[in-house]
Amino acid sequence: MQYRDLGRTGIRISPIVFGGNVFGWTADEQTSFSLLDAWLDAGFNAIDTADVYSAWVEGHSGGESEDIIGRWMKAHKVAREKAVIVTKVGHPMWGDQKRLKEKWILQAAEDSLRRLQTDYIDVYLAHFPDKDTPYEETLGAMAKLKEQGKIRSIGASNLDADQLSQSLAAVEKAGLPRYDVLQPEYNLHNRSLFEGPLAELCVKEEIGVISFYALAAGFLTGKYRSKADTEGKSRGGSAARYLDERGFAILGALDRVAEETGAKPAEISIAWLLRKRGLTAPIASATSKAQLDSIVNAAALQLTDEQMRMLDEAG
Repeated sequence: MQYRDLGRTGIRISPIVFGGNVFGWTADEQTSFSLLDAWLDAGFNAIDTADVYSAWVEGHSGGESEDIIGRWMKAHKVAREKAVIVTKVGHPMWGDQKRLKEKWILQAAEDSLRRLQTDYIDVYLAHFPDKDTPYEETLGAMAKLKEQGKIRSIGASNLDADQLSQSLAAVEKAGLPRYDVLQPEYNLHNRSLFEGPLAELCVKEEIGVISFYALAAGFLTGKYRSKADTEGKSRGGSAARYLDERGFAILGALDRVAEETGAKPAEISIAWLLRKRGLTAPIASATSKAQLDSIVNAAALQLTDEQMRMLDEAG
């Protein structure tokens, strides 16, 4: 397994990150444990989660994913250094004004550490921008956690190029640590949120990039090709929005590359991301061993320049 440097953090991660949003949601605890074991056994090391996962499920309050990861590491005696844990704070789903204020970040970090049953978090991300809290307050709180050894690196999710630039300027003036990791949405269908100014800024500033929605809510697996395919599926509603002219063109290109390589559309979609400028590693989720094996295959899939061109033009 060839690991990649996560920007300037000093952390090296596998070329794909396991998306832990499924733990305690579409993957029960036993399934989650077996998938995490298989992930490490395959040579991968990075796992993404958040304190809010999976508060959207009836009867859940958030923290379920972190709880499962923590119980897995303890029950399976996983050496802490074998796993790179990425988690997040400040999702607006909580429905209050805590967001990225210092007091809430410090409290939320302690809660995440408790659930994860660890004394440090490798990558701690501000989940969504908070217009009511200055960057200096948020990064000041993150700096305290880093000084205390409770987090190894600081990052943010869902920032655009202007917001990231503003954060960099603010903390330079204040003498605070910056965001060294970014987590944007990026996939073969939705490229505009990352490609262009944001990607160029991340390259210039050597910011590590871990992208989410690698498979566009499952659309890029090729299993959703009509509205009927999305009905009654847990993620079908999310995938339905990709059923447009460009989406069908992408599916056509994926089918052609699949014929040439023998790989699945999902594997090709992830392999495409692995070659994109400025991206350190995409996040991909699995709820079965077969899906996990497909992710593993994607890491080894080498697309030709012509195949990359075909996919780029379709997307």
